[in-house]
Amino acid sequence: MKRFLTFMAFAVCALNMMAQEDVYKAEMDALDAQGEAIIQQYRDLMKKDPKNEKPETKAKIVELMEALDALSDQQIQLTKRIIRENQNNDIPVKYIIEALPVLDYDALVEALNPKAAYYHNPELAKAKEKLATYNKRKPGTKFHDLVMNDMSGQEVKLSQWVGKGKYVLVDFWASWCGPCRQEMPNVIANYEKYHSKGFEVVGVSFDQKQEPWVNAVQQLGMRWPQMSDLKGWKCAAAEIYGINSIPASVLVDPQGNIVALDLRGKALGEKLKTIYGD
Repeated sequence: MKRFLTFMAFAVCALNMMAQEDVYKAEMDALDAQGEAIIQQYRDLMKKDPKNEKPETKAKIVELMEALDALSDQQIQLTKRIIRENQNNDIPVKYIIEALPVLDYDALVEALNPKAAYYHNPELAKAKEKLATYNKRKPGTKFHDLVMNDMSGQEVKLSQWVGKGKYVLVDFWASWCGPCRQEMPNVIANYEKYHSKGFEVVGVSFDQKQEPWVNAVQQLGMRWPQMSDLKGWKCAAAEIYGINSIPASVLVDPQGNIVALDLRGKALGEKLKTIYGD
């Protein structure tokens, strides 16, 4: 009898393992492989034209970046499907962890459903921490004012621009932040396209020194208001807005309500298009 019960226990465990078999791995691996192939094309391109001087090189880079963006979108959609289809097992955990840098607020709320079987998995601690920071600036809440200095050393308030009848992107960045600098041409392009229609940007820098901050603003061609308390990660915005990585941003409506978080790449342009049209 004991041997029979042991066999039955083993069988139940085996069935549970089969129930949690990851049938999504091959699909995600295929997308990863496509991404690696694109990245390798980029590396090969840089070997041939390290300074990115040829027009055909620049055109190819744009093509490769668009392809990577499309793959990233596919991976995000697959991750969301995995979450929806596996509320009763732990399969989503590793996919949530892998996608954490690119999951927006709504996706993270869906992923961290307290009723999901995997919700108490200790590996999701960082995901829960990120959601807690998001909750300080989640859509639907009023913006929080900041008091800092502009690049000339004069005290300014965020409320000088926000809540004054315009859509405002509050952009959290720093001169030393590579991803921030990579994203800046996109912000500039949208600023130039929509500023005449009422769109404003306010930069909140996480720099610690005045000179690199001012130099970066000039080098990158950022023509919008800037503010900083030059305290780096001890910046007042880090606590007030729950910022623990940059670039980060909040889009605030004319009444001062936060309507979107961390709009980067094409997502920023798509959101502004819904507001202002082409």
